[in-house]
Amino acid sequence: MTERIDIAKEIPAAYQAMLGLEKFLGTTSISKELKELIKIRASQINGCAYCINMHTKDARALGETEQRIYALSAWRDTRYFTDAERAALALTESITLLTKEHVPNHVYEETARHFDSKQVGEIIMAIVTINAWNRIAISTNMMPE
Repeated sequence: MTERIDIAKEIPAAYQAMLGLEKFLGTTSISKELKELIKIRASQINGCAYCINMHTKDARALGETEQRIYALSAWRDTRYFTDAERAALALTESITLLTKEHVPNHVYEETARHFDSKQVGEIIMAIVTINAWNRIAISTNMMPE
């Protein structure tokens, strides 16, 4: 498979806008570790090899365990994740799979039970941003390093 288009090269203003979202996410109160779990899980659902490769490396660099990374696709069936992480992962799945059943109230409310309203907004923006990156990487055939 060959890369179809280099968005950063062809439309740098759009790419810079996406990088602006990433820069914002770097300033949020959500832990870097949780943001990586969100990015990995959304990328698994979307089938984005480029982002799975990138964010599993980033998670490991932050100290994430191989066991939790490997179990992430089956997080509901493990005891490896905190209740707050589980709530964020459930919200990640609901937003990523939006056409399935939108975001059920119980999923949102569980997230709001563990995070304040600003943090819920930050989590939503992290989910939205990784989904956009996934779509860019998949549609342009970006290859993992």
